[in-house]
Amino acid sequence: MLLNQGYEVIGLDSNLYERSTFGTGIVEIPEIKKDIRDVELEDLTGIETVLHLAGLSNDPLGNLNPNLTHEINYLASVKLAQLAKQAGVSRFIFSSSCSNYGAGGTDWLTEESAFNPVTPYGVSKVKVEQDVSQLADDNFSPTFLRNATAYGVSPRLRFDLVLNNLVAWALTTGQVYIKSDGTPWRPIVHIEDISRAFIAVLEAPRDLIHNQAFNVGRNEDNYQIRDLANIVKEIVPNCQIEYAPDGGPDKRCYRVDCSKIAQTLPDFQPQWNARKGAIELYETYQKVGLTLEEFEGPKYQRIAHIKYLMGHDLLDENLRWKKSTLAMQI
Repeated sequence: MLLNQGYEVIGLDSNLYERSTFGTGIVEIPEIKKDIRDVELEDLTGIETVLHLAGLSNDPLGNLNPNLTHEINYLASVKLAQLAKQAGVSRFIFSSSCSNYGAGGTDWLTEESAFNPVTPYGVSKVKVEQDVSQLADDNFSPTFLRNATAYGVSPRLRFDLVLNNLVAWALTTGQVYIKSDGTPWRPIVHIEDISRAFIAVLEAPRDLIHNQAFNVGRNEDNYQIRDLANIVKEIVPNCQIEYAPDGGPDKRCYRVDCSKIAQTLPDFQPQWNARKGAIELYETYQKVGLTLEEFEGPKYQRIAHIKYLMGHDLLDENLRWKKSTLAMQI
């Protein structure tokens, strides 16, 4: 999407999931193959804007080793922002999360609402926002995009995300499998619309986005998990809703007000909703012939894939590639 808008894009990634491409569609761009913890000043020379999304990307993976989540998601992110400022980067757009609100209850939450994270992942996002906001000045402008829970088809599709997961279960087993009691509220947003939010901030006048946080999504896209399950049941033929026998209420419950981004950045025009997204997922899963073994296996399950790489002596306990692996990549 950035390339289509005429931007020159450079990627930086440690490529933990290079073996996990779903279908086709990875766009070729210049890439720095490096761990976010190892970024140096020279990596940022000449860069005008940093769009920072790197990190351990979900709660089970964050729980695998909370110290690593602290080191990668928090310390390395703040260091990146400090280096970006030193290198003359003018805008720093951070992929934060509505996980900041955590156990937020059923009241509507705005960007001014209290943080209440309940996972190492959520804590890390809060701490980055707090520290990086202190770096803001006339030459360095950070913005914090608190994304709702992502969904939708992409070349690095994640099956641990709620709508992606429910559709996969329904297609491969005939069950829309819910691991909680179905009552928690959760805002969701398509990955394309998250990308639209980044571009809208990138192109907005500085005074509108300088050191600001924005909830990313739409108010009408706050759903209880059971509502998402019903949508999936209506779209995937011959499936039934099934609740896990030990599924209790999930502490992660929040309804997020996204009025600010709609009012401040009118160029941000989300194109997706849960029903449209569930249809996209169902049709794509059908097209590729997705099986239960595949989506539940180590190729696409984030934490299982990390354990697979460790078990095959490719990755060490600190999530760094072993030297023999790096030699092979070169």
